[in-house]
Amino acid sequence: MAENTVLVIGGGAAGMMAAGQAAAGGARVFLIEKNDRLGRKLAISGKGRCNITNDKPISDFCACYPGNGRFLQGILHEFDNVRLRSFLAGYGVETKVERGGRVFPVAGEAESVVRALSKFLAAAGVEVKLGQAAEAVIAVGGKVRGVRVAGGRTYPGKAVIVCTGGATYPATGSSGDGYRFAQDLGHRVISPRPALVSLRTAEGWVSELQGLSLRNVAVTLKVDGRAQASDLGEMLFTHFGVSGPLVLTLSRLAGDALRQGKRVKLEVNLKPGLNPEQLDRRLQRDFSQAANKQFKNALNALLPQSLIPVIIRLAGIDPDKVVHQVTRNERRSLAALLQSLPLTVSGTLPLAAAIVTAGGVDVKTIDPKTMASKSVQGLYWAGEVVDVDGVTGGYNLQAAFAMGYRAGRAAGRYAQGSV
Repeated sequence: MAENTVLVIGGGAAGMMAAGQAAAGGARVFLIEKNDRLGRKLAISGKGRCNITNDKPISDFCACYPGNGRFLQGILHEFDNVRLRSFLAGYGVETKVERGGRVFPVAGEAESVVRALSKFLAAAGVEVKLGQAAEAVIAVGGKVRGVRVAGGRTYPGKAVIVCTGGATYPATGSSGDGYRFAQDLGHRVISPRPALVSLRTAEGWVSELQGLSLRNVAVTLKVDGRAQASDLGEMLFTHFGVSGPLVLTLSRLAGDALRQGKRVKLEVNLKPGLNPEQLDRRLQRDFSQAANKQFKNALNALLPQSLIPVIIRLAGIDPDKVVHQVTRNERRSLAALLQSLPLTVSGTLPLAAAIVTAGGVDVKTIDPKTMASKSVQGLYWAGEVVDVDGVTGGYNLQAAFAMGYRAGRAAGRYAQGSV
């Protein structure tokens, strides 16, 4: 066994942070990455802009993780959003806050974050091994001994930190290897499933709206007719259904309900800033100004152009009808539709297309104070491989960095015999 040596499997956000922290504490560190470069998934996150974290108070973060937020409480406080932004600034990445508290690099490039972490690794003396796929974590007598990679080579080490990611975007290297390592070492793995993922819908008219983005709308998720969650923000229509931040946030609950055989619907409020009476007055005003126009030409100030024919069809109002002939009941039916546009959720996109994986190594098998395995000495976990997932808005990367920070420091101390 190589004393003083920490082996980190996976060169993503959690892995790079863990490796650098372990090395900065004095351990010898090897970072083992199957790809030919570090941070491949990180480099494409946030549509290539990298939503690093969120600006809200760290005490409010745990509520933003539907997957085991309480497990993260102390972890997030140790390496919070303020410390993360300060850390990145120290390596040349200044950050800015955008809508919804989302934090991005000022340069608008996810690659700048990868470069900063690479500088951190170099400064700390981490030995990076690219193009080497880990095949197994070697443990004897309940203690870690090293890592075997493809081709048969074994790296001996006193501590191993598994940061292999989830099962999303497998082309970037996140192909679920860590789950296999966990099961081989006797750890329970909660079945992986998509957390932040686009939804398929049954309505044929949705494809007519492909590419339409709606801002400042409210979406309510209903399961078997009962409202389960609601949020305000932005959504996007696609050729298969709906996507965008609002939908992604609700998708975990929707997917879980569908897997249980329940009926799942979305109701879109296109005018959430108005109560029903205010919306009716708005319609009356608009109709008064367009009294002699055909109904199909009277909604331009109210709705995006591509949405108008769909709404008219769903409202059941003759598009050629002169506006002053629209009845009060028709107007009120239109108003109700505008505030509860129904969508039937028929499924989610597959796990490989999700942004984040729900499920993973059971947090009950991990000590949150160190990220160490409770059953295998010298084994640590960090990042998306752990059964932790957050909503959209920077929370998942913050969790990955914070878990990597804690695991790296703890594994480094262990490898040097100081714990």
